[in-house]
Amino acid sequence: MSKAIILLSGGLDSTVALYWARQHHEVVGAVSFNYGSKHNDKEITLAIWHCRQMGIPHDTVSLPFVNDLFESDLLKSGGEIPEGHYADENMKRTVVPFRNGIMLAIACGIAESRKVDALVIAAHSGDHAIYPDCREPFMKAIGDAMREGTYARTELLRPFIDMDKTSITKLGHQLGVDLGKTWSCYKGEDLQCGVCGTCVERREAFILAGIEDPTVYSHEWPLPKAPGA
Repeated sequence: MSKAIILLSGGLDSTVALYWARQHHEVVGAVSFNYGSKHNDKEITLAIWHCRQMGIPHDTVSLPFVNDLFESDLLKSGGEIPEGHYADENMKRTVVPFRNGIMLAIACGIAESRKVDALVIAAHSGDHAIYPDCREPFMKAIGDAMREGTYARTELLRPFIDMDKTSITKLGHQLGVDLGKTWSCYKGEDLQCGVCGTCVERREAFILAGIEDPTVYSHEWPLPKAPGA
């Protein structure tokens, strides 16, 4: 059984990955990144909560340069969060350039410093349409770089890369994850908005999974159709 560190945002996907990893590996830590997104504070609070429940060390790495130098509406320095279906073209405005590359590079350094064998990231198939650094060609390339660039030959594990949000939600339910203590909404307001792309994806996943959604939303208007539907 390998030792693993989880990239844990506090969102639904990474939280389920944390509980998945506990069943398959020796989880020795979780890392969150505060890079200036509008919802960072909401997510990280829940990431810390889950780690405390499991007795797992948690670290938050601050990356203020991302908010200062990068262009994305996901960031506090950016514009309004777009609303609609999560595969809509306007959701590209929420891409943070090379975010996963930066985070994985830092997490890889942490892993080798702590003599940890593997990193777990929760990238999944629903991310592929919008986020190029969530797709398998990117994940394979950076996984190869991590393995070749470390004495520990650190492995990048992406257990959900071929799964969609519905499947991950089902798995989380089966693992007994408190999915109500996860955050998806990009707006970062008091309640999850229910209408931004990530809220739409979350609502749709619970419906398709046939699981009661514990989330309280500001709005629960009818779900938008997928592009081309």
